[in-house]
Formats: sequence, structure tokens, C-alpha cells
Amino acid sequence: MNYSFYERVNQHFDTLSDSEKYLLHYVQEHLNEMPKISIVRLSEQANVSTATIVRTMKKLGYDGFTSFKIHLKDEHRRSPEFSVVEKVDNKIKEAIMKNELEVTKTIQMLDRGTIEDVLQKIIYARKIVLFARGFSELIAKEMAVKFQLTGKYCEMHDDPNIIRTVSKRIERQDIVIFISLNGSTEELVQAAKNCKANSVSTITLTANRESPLYALSELALVGYKSRVSYFPDYEVRSRLPLQVMARIILDAYAIRTQT
Repeated sequence: MNYSFYERVNQHFDTLSDSEKYLLHYVQEHLNEMPKISIVRLSEQANVSTATIVRTMKKLGYDGFTSFKIHLKDEHRRSPEFSVVEKVDNKIKEAIMKNELEVTKTIQMLDRGTIEDVLQKIIYARKIVLFARGFSELIAKEMAVKFQLTGKYCEMHDDPNIIRTVSKRIERQDIVIFISLNGSTEELVQAAKNCKANSVSTITLTANRESPLYALSELALVGYKSRVSYFPDYEVRSRLPLQVMARIILDAYAIRTQT
């Protein structure tokens, strides 16, 4: 099967060294430049050796860096463009493309096998417990309501003290879903540790593969978070990747339980 770049990253990420992960992070942030860049220039800009670049690409299933660039060009050729973008101000154009990028890359990064495992866990769980903080609470509340509308018992908690307390009492027949952009919120991490200690299954929706929540969770879906923020003075980054993953889970669950 001809996997996309993000599918390959998702499949092989845990086998990569720190320097290889660093390189891939750089490549993801400058993906549009990759088809035109040489391996020597990439080595200079990313501050890694050309050997690291070749080794990383081979681990992802490419024959080398040139093979990676050829596949990437083919992927971009099939990608739909926003025709409206040409008609608006450049800054607004950037905003539109930022949102398109977060949606498209998040979908590309999702592993179908993990989605299936998540669905099975949710379907057979006695109840769902959702934990979220900050702006992620809005996504968790929507998920809770929609699960309840399907007849699935679901509760949602956003208070730090309640999260810490409730997470100690959850039983093995239940499942916990964490929603966290960075995956490092203190009370959520503590709750994940409590669940792991009690052998409770956990699922995390995040945009940070190297976060404590990702490491502690039994299953995790990882989305793409843009580095661009139009509110730089505040920690209010877009939760669009989390919304995309939540919607996919909800729609898939509804489809499975209606048939």
C-alpha cells in the first residue's frame, strides 16, 4: 500500500532516535519546501547529518531522500486547493491555509488501526469518563452530549480536584478519554497515572506525541498543531486538531452502533 508521509511517520515514530524525531519535526514544519530542497541544504538548515536524513527516510519506507521528495510531490499534486485563497488578503490567506493544514495533516496522521481499537474500547466499555481542561473542555462537553444521545453512559469532568479524585475510583469495565492539546496538564497526567495503576483503559486525543499523557495512555490519536498563533500573548492555540479527531470518533461510533 502506498502510505502517505504522515501515515508513515505515525507507523514508525516510536522506532526513531531523538535526532531522527527532531529531523521529522523540522520536515513537518517546512513540508512545503521539501520538494525543492537538496539533502545538503536540509542538513544545514535542520542541523543534522545527511546520513541521518537518509537513515530516517529509509526507516519510513522510502528508498532515500530523493524518493521521499518524489512521493511528496505526488501527494501535493492530489491535494485540493482553496480557490478562494487567491481572492483574499495575504494575511487572511495564511489564516485559511493554517486551518486547512491542521485539518488535512491531522487526518493524514491518523492511524486506521488505532481508530478501530478506540472504537472497540468505547463500544464494549460500561461507561465513558471524559477529562479535559481549559478550551479543550468545550470539545469534551460536546463528546459527552453526543455519546449520551446514542444511549451510551458518559460523564465529563473539568475540575482539577474532581479529576484527581474521580480518576482513583474508575473501574476496569470503564474507559477514560483525555482531551489535551499539549498532553502535559498536571491534573490530567496524575489522573492518567491513577488509571494506569488501576489497570483502567485510557485514550488520549492530543497534538503532542512526546507528552506525558501520550506515554501513559493505552491508545492515543495525535493531530497536527500549527506553530502559528494569532493570539501570541495568550495560551489559546487552536483546538481544531482535537475537534477533527473527536468528530471522527463520534461519527464512527454512531455508524457502528446503528448497524
